[in-house]
Amino acid sequence: MSSNALHVPVMLQRCLDMLAPALTRPGAVVVDCTLGLGGHSEALLRTFPDARLIALDRDPAALKLSGERLAPYGDRATLVHAVYDELPEVLARLGVPRVQGVLFDLGVSSMQLDEAERGFAYAQDAPLDMRMDQTTGISAAEVLNTYPPGELVRILRTYGEEKFARKIVDAVVRERAKEPFRTSARLVELIREALPQAAKRTGGNPAKRTFQALRIEVNGELTVLERAIPAAVAALAVGGRIAVLSYHSLEDRLVKQVLAAGAEITAPPGLPVVPERYQPRLKLLTRGAELPTGQEVAENRRAAPARLRGAERIREEANEGTR
Repeated sequence: MSSNALHVPVMLQRCLDMLAPALTRPGAVVVDCTLGLGGHSEALLRTFPDARLIALDRDPAALKLSGERLAPYGDRATLVHAVYDELPEVLARLGVPRVQGVLFDLGVSSMQLDEAERGFAYAQDAPLDMRMDQTTGISAAEVLNTYPPGELVRILRTYGEEKFARKIVDAVVRERAKEPFRTSARLVELIREALPQAAKRTGGNPAKRTFQALRIEVNGELTVLERAIPAAVAALAVGGRIAVLSYHSLEDRLVKQVLAAGAEITAPPGLPVVPERYQPRLKLLTRGAELPTGQEVAENRRAAPARLRGAERIREEANEGTR
């Protein structure tokens, strides 16, 4: 069975419903910032027959597979090898000043998790790589083998929210002195041995948080996201909508902060009338973060941690209108 057949897009109908009011007009442009295996992109093209799609992915393998999947849609789909914080440059290159919809489906694609040799999954032994684009950057093994202990502790605590970061890093430093880390099984075993017995009884695989932290560091995910969400909001035309699926609290917090800031009145307190330039740029489309239904989680376990937030652009900023 192909990866496409196995791939089930998370919260698909809800994402389509959220973006729909902006994408039914002729000539609407929607950007899928995280193409992956193309499940969301294909649904966007099928559901909104007048819309044009621009899809980004940093993984050449994903672009190849999705290109085959989206080929029937011809020139309605433009696929670009890019990281999603490069959205402004991509749109400028394509001559697209504003878009009507933007979708982010953050985290690791099904293909990357399912292909053992990519090294994302802690459940099977594989080279410790974890790069979403294997043509550039440093691998997870290089991070483990070369970073100073204090930096490794910071990464595990910040990106993995790992309470036992110090214990794990002490063990890593001891082991890497004997032999560099190369594969995931050795790291998983080390984590199991380093953690207190009580910590192993809760929260699933004890290696999960460390693998998440290494993946975020290797791919610069949060740094990229900090630039990408404001850039996507800035790219929206008035009436345009953004939908963002996050899979852990660090991502969701960042998305929440950007969207909430855009929905605030920024006027100094005490003004009798709020001038236009201080009015909100965004209207929030979700009350907090929306969660997948119990039925969806039962059918697709990878949907379980998903959090969906959305917003609509309701005002042009003075300095943006002149671009």
